[in-house]
Amino acid sequence: MSIRLVILLYIYTTLSPYMKAPTKHSQTKAMTNMESTTPILTPLVLLLLFSLAKGLHNPKCDAAYQHDHDGSTLQVFHVFSPCSPFRPSKPMSWEESVLQLQAKDQARMQYLSNLVARRSIVPIASGRQITQSPTYIVRAKFGTPAQTLLLAMDTSNDAAWVPCTACVGCSTTTPFAPPKSTTFKKVGCGASQCKQVRNPTCDGSACAFNFTYGTSSVAASLVQDTVTLATDPIPAYTFGCIQKATGSSLPPQGLLGLGRGPLSLLAQTQKLYQSTFSYCLPSFKTLNFSGSLRLGPVAQPKRIKFTPLLKNPRRSSLYYVNLVAIRVGRRIVDIPPEALAFNPNTGAGTVFDSGTVFTRLVEPAYTAVRNEFRRRVAVHKKLTVTSLGGFDTCYTVPIVAPTITFMFSGMNVTLPPDNILIHSTAGSVTCLAMAPAPDNVNSVLNVIANMQQQNHRVLFDVPNSRLGVARELCT
Repeated sequence: MSIRLVILLYIYTTLSPYMKAPTKHSQTKAMTNMESTTPILTPLVLLLLFSLAKGLHNPKCDAAYQHDHDGSTLQVFHVFSPCSPFRPSKPMSWEESVLQLQAKDQARMQYLSNLVARRSIVPIASGRQITQSPTYIVRAKFGTPAQTLLLAMDTSNDAAWVPCTACVGCSTTTPFAPPKSTTFKKVGCGASQCKQVRNPTCDGSACAFNFTYGTSSVAASLVQDTVTLATDPIPAYTFGCIQKATGSSLPPQGLLGLGRGPLSLLAQTQKLYQSTFSYCLPSFKTLNFSGSLRLGPVAQPKRIKFTPLLKNPRRSSLYYVNLVAIRVGRRIVDIPPEALAFNPNTGAGTVFDSGTVFTRLVEPAYTAVRNEFRRRVAVHKKLTVTSLGGFDTCYTVPIVAPTITFMFSGMNVTLPPDNILIHSTAGSVTCLAMAPAPDNVNSVLNVIANMQQQNHRVLFDVPNSRLGVARELCT
């Protein structure tokens, strides 16, 4: 029996289960799911069988295939070779062959993009308008069948957590109900995830842990279940199931951690999303989910400037950047270098944070920015400066505000008035929407907060250790 006939029989017996005509549904699925290869194999198998059978009596091709038995050397043919089972059935010109190959490249590139990472877009809304929370929220589905919750989005925390049924002290009326989920399970005390939470304890054979969030103290069990963001189900996602809470700082329905730690969304979906995401935060005043959280490197903005991400082993979850100067209008204000310097030993430096509402600067930096802001506003006319709550630079008449530019290594971010000013409900008071860091010994951190990030696309590219910002209206 010839080698060619052996190959023919082997392919037929191996791949015959797949030799069925693809349905319209299977073709659609193959375009969206890189694992669904059956519809793609079918025409190739038929063509291969036909071509091999046709080539059984081609001595030149038989001789060429025979060389495959010479040691470890395999013969390589171009797809359009006379000995290739995939050659076109009709002769074509060079131009036609190039155009056909180029057309196939389009499908190939889409396939490679799917291999690189998935893309998922999750809508974002202002929690202030929907849940009376100052943070931004996304919809997420937990369990099987899915239970929809509104989670606060927090770039400075790792583990996700949600209030569960029978939680003592939780304020939500729609907690997650583990008994209703067929895919729910508790994480054991010996599991590696139990060592990745702070202050783990063992509740029988299940892992539990305690943590603080703002002024709240929380006790939770460490559990796993399927979590779905947009259309992507993430099986066996590890998160906290809150059993008891005190204080009023907790987001009502839970939190989605977008930090860099081991139990964050980035860590648990590294193969799916390549530790890359971006968001555009809408205005506080919007009532709908007009912002977006893009997960994965696919479809991220191309025209965007970056600044390097800095690593702080003591605060590994935070996204540190190098803020080198601040400009008010056209003038770079005089700030002592140590007020902006990154210091991993003390935690000093500048971070981007989605959970803080208003930008906080350490006292020397804030004072310099505030004084120059006041000076520029007073250029137009002499105005009386008042205060409102924690804001010390407010006006009771309309003002012309200068721009404020944060100057990072490799990137400048200039804020328009909408990102600088906050107005009272009646519109009679206008304030500079920044404040000094709290007056204590730990006040070493500058925080670029969500008020100043609104209507910008902020891209976190962890594999390349960089953060990008570009203006984008998402309100």
